[in-house]
Amino acid sequence: MLLNLHVKNFAIIDEVDITLKDGLNILTGETGAGKSIIIGSVNVCLGGKISKDIIRHGADYALVELLFESNNRAVIQKMKDLDLPIEEGQILITRKITNGKSISKINGETVTSQSLKEIAALLIDIHGQHEHQSLLYKENYLDIIDRYAKEEAAAVKQNLAREYYALTDLKKQMSQLTVDEDKRLREISYLEYEVKEIKEANLRIGEDEELTSEYKKLSNARIIAEGLSQVYEHMGYQTSGSAGDMIGRSVKQLTKLMDYDDELKGFYQQILDLEALVNEFNRNLSEYTADLSNHEEDFKEVEERLNLINHLKAKYGNTIQDIKKVVDEGEKKLEQYYHYEETLQELQANIDNQEKKVRALSEKLSEIRRKNAAILSERIKEALVDLNFLDVRFAIELTRKDYYTQDGFDEGEFLISVNPGEALKTLSKVASGGELSRIMLAIKSVFADKDEIETLIFDEIDTGISGRTAQKVSEKLSQISGSHQIICITHLAQIASMADVHYIIEKNTDGMTTKTDIRQLNETESIEEIARILGGAVITKTVLESAEEMKQLAKKNKLERV
Repeated sequence: MLLNLHVKNFAIIDEVDITLKDGLNILTGETGAGKSIIIGSVNVCLGGKISKDIIRHGADYALVELLFESNNRAVIQKMKDLDLPIEEGQILITRKITNGKSISKINGETVTSQSLKEIAALLIDIHGQHEHQSLLYKENYLDIIDRYAKEEAAAVKQNLAREYYALTDLKKQMSQLTVDEDKRLREISYLEYEVKEIKEANLRIGEDEELTSEYKKLSNARIIAEGLSQVYEHMGYQTSGSAGDMIGRSVKQLTKLMDYDDELKGFYQQILDLEALVNEFNRNLSEYTADLSNHEEDFKEVEERLNLINHLKAKYGNTIQDIKKVVDEGEKKLEQYYHYEETLQELQANIDNQEKKVRALSEKLSEIRRKNAAILSERIKEALVDLNFLDVRFAIELTRKDYYTQDGFDEGEFLISVNPGEALKTLSKVASGGELSRIMLAIKSVFADKDEIETLIFDEIDTGISGRTAQKVSEKLSQISGSHQIICITHLAQIASMADVHYIIEKNTDGMTTKTDIRQLNETESIEEIARILGGAVITKTVLESAEEMKQLAKKNKLERV
């Protein structure tokens, strides 16, 4: 569950720190107080997009921190897979935004956005203000079915995707290979030329780097020779005061002095070693300089070889490995063209065999989907009845496409009838905004029982509802909160009254700046806030009594469910 939310310098938020609890956490406040900004900060922390004005005016950075506690095996395993530390089941996710750039960390370790999203998907499910509109698009229905059937479908889908891409690769090969006779002969001639040109070059891996280094040396041979001549002059014996000359004089001097003190023999041996090193150095330097004298012929050879390699790189690839790969692929394709009919027959046989695999897996996946869709549709219908769809009928229809994809050949459709005697129709043709919001809540409630995600956030799930329907929605949220942590932003008193923990979001101004604050309400304050939602600007004694009654009825409702 989400233990704590800390937000700093985010939009109109100066700094807020919220300790969240288990059960149903309700957030209310006046319109424009910044309720959705709180949810927006959570989305951003979990990898959401960053807007240009996200950093509070006058601040250098924005920061959002989310502290989770989870003993979910899938979460712990994912943390291990991503090589992230976890102690006592706590996961701290932070995202700091500075000048349009951001850094995300999990338990102090910097992570990529992909890793962040993988962890977030296991920790929290966020229902945004407009998420219910995704139900208007049929391409989303199959994902919902597969998510419900994931225990059975996941491995099949993975295998299907692998076999499908293998099939598309074979078909691509067939498309590239299928040509008329004239083109085939032209291809053979061109490939033979390519292979011959590259093979005759007799390239060696790493040769270009060696030649580049040698080219650099030989093209600067004169400068090197002149510089080494000066070094030789300093180190040799020809010049008075050079290293060799001075060491030679020192040897002669120590030879005379050793007769007076045996201890000087040690110094004598050291200087003899030094003289030997200088002599070896001068000899090697002389040989190296002598080799440079014939550099023109070597330079021309290296230059020609480099030009050849660069010419081949320009035609066939950036590296010698790329060029050699062209030979391998060319020889493979030549073999196919030399035995054209046999290759086509073999390739077609492979395609036929691969299509059988894809078809078999697609049929298996479709069977799994149909079985689970029947169960899912019944459970969604039950949840819809709980949400005041009294005469609802709901069905999931699977039809077959005339082609395969990585997800098989199924196409899903959600059908609903909300009035007696009315035929089943697609959601997009029947449901209003408020109905779509409730349908999404029904789907979420079904998945809450099945998924291991511990925290669900609902941002204005109450759109377009009131009265008895609002009461039913509040009861459903309270029911889900029995096994999951729920964080819900609402404008409705019926939902607010169900709160296990009630927070108010307020916008304050000092005439110069505006900022959003959040605080937890005690029971008296909660009743007053419910009264504000009920009564608006003027809160009478009767409104307060109604708010208190709603709170007591909510408590009774919870006790009856227990």
